[in-house]
Amino acid sequence: MNTRQVLFALVAIVPAMAFAQANTPRVDQRQLNQESRIDQGVASGSLTAREANRLERGQQHVDNVEARAKSDGVVTRREGARLDHAQDVQSRRIAVQKHDRQHDYNHNGRIDRPARR
Repeated sequence: MNTRQVLFALVAIVPAMAFAQANTPRVDQRQLNQESRIDQGVASGSLTAREANRLERGQQHVDNVEARAKSDGVVTRREGARLDHAQDVQSRRIAVQKHDRQHDYNHNGRIDRPARR
C-alpha cells in the first residue's frame, strides 16, 4: 500500500468511528419507554391533556439535549451524564403526574374530581 491508499483509508474510517461514538441507543430506548408511559397515562386517564402536553415538552427538551451532545459527532462523559440526568428528571415528572389525584377518565379534557360526600 502506498501512502495515498493509506491516507484514503484513514479519511474513510475516521468519520465512521466518530459516528459510532455519537450513537446513543440506550438514550433512544429510554426515550421510547418514557413516550409510551405518557401515552399509556393518557389512554388510562391518569394523565390529563395539560399534564401530557407538559410532559411532551419535557421529552422535547431531552431530545434537544441529545441533539446538542451529538452535534460534534462525539458524546462525551459529561454530555452523557447531562443526558442521563435530564432523563432521570423527566422520568420522575412522569411518575409524579401519573400518580397524582388529577384524572381524566372520560377523556373530555376536564379534570375528574371525586364526588363530595
